[in-house]
Amino acid sequence: MTALRGVLFDMDGTLVDTEGVWLDAVETAAVRRGRTLDAERRTAVTGRSVGDTAAILHGYLEAPEAELAAELGADFAARLSETTEPRPGALRLLAALRAQDVPTALVSASPRHVVHQVAATLDGHRFHAVFGAEDTERTKPEPHPYLAAAAALGADPAHCVVVEDSPAGIASARAAGCRVLAVPSTEPLAAADGVTLARSLADVDPELLSSLLA
Repeated sequence: MTALRGVLFDMDGTLVDTEGVWLDAVETAAVRRGRTLDAERRTAVTGRSVGDTAAILHGYLEAPEAELAAELGADFAARLSETTEPRPGALRLLAALRAQDVPTALVSASPRHVVHQVAATLDGHRFHAVFGAEDTERTKPEPHPYLAAAAALGADPAHCVVVEDSPAGIASARAAGCRVLAVPSTEPLAAADGVTLARSLADVDPELLSSLLA
């Protein structure tokens, strides 16, 4: 079995229950402009950065991209300052990886300041690398974030497992050459080549993650 050299975690919807908070912020921006988000548009912005979401929706919402991005970023950060709840099993899994000296990285499409804000709530867990949307040339679903995280850990992406909850994040991880453990939050996900499904992080341990590299 190939040794597990790193576990690369998505943040929103994966480690913390914030994907719904993000979608609420996007929906609020739409309602302010007399619009609503249909299922297709909700899926399109799940796991995406503030900038990408503004680019996707500015025509539909008839709002300048820069204005929409600033509004979404500020609203999302304000909502997270009120509550950040770890997903079931998240803290236990981080502790188990820490006990086995498995390097971890936090890789998010959220703004850098939001990522560090949330990381500080995860029971003192110290990630070996933390990446926000501004830290790579392109963000999810492109491979850049997970390639950068693997490099920061000094690991071959093929020896890393990514834990994700969104189609965009899974696409990013697979394009980077990582194995993926998918734990659905707001969007249904399907198993595929290189993608294993789990109902909850409460069902996951380091041994399961290592087995994905077999």
